[in-house]
Parts: sequence; C-alpha cells; structure tokens
Amino acid sequence: ICLADKVPPETAWLNEIHKAAMADERVKFRSVNILNEASLEKVFICEGKFDFVINCAATTRYGQDNSVYEEGVYRLSLAAARETAKHSHRLYIELSTAQVYNSDKKSSNEESKLNPWTGLAKYKLKVEKELEDISGLNYAVLRPAIVYGLGDRQGLTPRLIIGAVYKELHEKMKLLWGRDLRLNTVHVQDVCSAIWHVCQHGKKGDVYNLADKGDTTQGFITQCISDIFGIKHDYFNTVVSNLASLGISSVAEESNEKHMEPWSKACKRDDITNTPLSPYLDQELLYNKHLYVDGSKIERSGFVYNHPNLTVESLRKTSSVNYEGFTKDC
Repeated sequence: ICLADKVPPETAWLNEIHKAAMADERVKFRSVNILNEASLEKVFICEGKFDFVINCAATTRYGQDNSVYEEGVYRLSLAAARETAKHSHRLYIELSTAQVYNSDKKSSNEESKLNPWTGLAKYKLKVEKELEDISGLNYAVLRPAIVYGLGDRQGLTPRLIIGAVYKELHEKMKLLWGRDLRLNTVHVQDVCSAIWHVCQHGKKGDVYNLADKGDTTQGFITQCISDIFGIKHDYFNTVVSNLASLGISSVAEESNEKHMEPWSKACKRDDITNTPLSPYLDQELLYNKHLYVDGSKIERSGFVYNHPNLTVESLRKTSSVNYEGFTKDC
C-alpha cells in the first residue's frame, strides 16, 4: 500500500489507530504534490504497478470559493486519474459525494436527477463527468452520504461538539427545519469496506451510493447527541425557519460565534492549544436540503453494511476517540 499526499503523516492529525496503520511495514508514504505531474509520475515509476488506485484526496471544507474547488477537487482529481490511465491498473476509484443529487423528499438512487447543492459537490460531479472521457481509465465512483466514525472532522463531529457546547452553556439546543430533515449517514468502516469490495467486484463505469439502512434524520442525530450530553433540544417553527433562510449567512455567522467562544474556552481549560476539531458549520450545511440516499445497489453485488444504523453508542465512540480532551469534563 502506497499513500501519496503532500501532507506528511507527522502533521496530518492522525490518531493512535491511524499511526499504528502507518507504521505497518506494508504501508509506504510518498510525499507528492498531486497537481505536479512530474511529482505524481514518480510514485508510479518508483513503486511499480498498482492494481488499484483510490482517490480520497480533495479540498473537503465547505463554503470555499470556486477557485479553491477548481484546484483542490477538479484539477487534483483529474491529475490523479490521467496519470493512472498511463499505467497498468485494474481499477481507479473516485470518492465523490451523495450531495450531487437533487435535494428533495424522495430517496435518490444512482439514476436519480443530479443537482449538486454544495460547492464541493458541484466540482465532484464535474470530475465524474470528465472521467468518462479519459482514454484507458478503468474507473468506478462511490457517492457516500454523511461519513461518521473514527477520524471524522466534518461529518457529524461538529454537531457532537455543538452538543457539548450546550452542555457547557446549560442551555437548550434549538435547530432549524425540524426533526424530519433527512441527513443520511454511513460509517467510515463501511466506506472503507465498500472501497475494497468495489476493487474486487467493480467494473468500469460503476457508480454506487453509500448510505446505511437507518434512513437517518436530523431528529435522530439530535436525539442521540442529547442523550450523550444530557441536554434538551427543540426546533424552531416553520415560520422562523423560513425567515432564517432569507438571511442564512447572518444566521450561520451568529450561530458559529455563539458556539466557537465556549469551545475555545473549553480547549484552553483542557490545555488544548491546537486542534482540527471545531463546532463550525458552514451555511451550506444549514440549508433546508435533504440528503436522502438509497444505498442498496451495492448490496445487490454482495456488499454488507456492518454498521446498518447510526446508534448512540457509535456516536459516543466517535466523540470519545476524536476529542477525548474536550469530553472528559462534560
């Protein structure tokens, strides 16, 4: 296994489990700027033939300028795909996102209408369309729902931290849009298993959604977080939510300011001087947008979700591993 990235493991915020995996003698790290053709080519030349090439690299922060996604998603992914096509390989896998689908109250399968509703998703979809035209590339695409679990920073972890903040503030947590908003999920271990499953059984042009069988909603996620931190929660009514949508940028800014201050104080109290974890939620993630995903197609090829439902315990484990320094006093 060869891991190629411009960020060295020592500065990549790896936890102990990740560090142990990197220390395995079967794993090699190569410092590579994927946007630099000569740098990327050296990986293939020096390491020899790869059966599978999996692109997990991308700018994953929300709310960035188009230029950021143009370089960190579109150009980067196509550079990796085009270099792979020059060399012998069995399959190239592009990790995309289920945010490429039209956001409505109907579950989206792989044939559903495409209408990406985040900047990240728009550029991921551009990449998907370009892959079709790269000569010699055997590729498959995976479109995961919200990914949570070990190492999660931007899936459910910000919501978990917000729950801890309200524990700290001794206040009720209130949310927009109600409990029925679909926020479908998939555990990171199932994402990894799916990648390997498609390596073994996928064929050129395959597209698979990844979403567990729990049909996760905002209401269920919030109830789990409330149970973990012993807090109360409620929802703004429809009128207030609709009014908020007219000024969602200001709402997001006000909300983030409210959450960031106690988070910073808690980190300081626990002598945490630097952390990639944050309660910050970009306004793109506060839209009234359903992430309602049918992840059953991959099951028909023999894949099994080992985490078929989001649970309080799986979220509790996520919180304890990912930010133990903050939760220990909560």
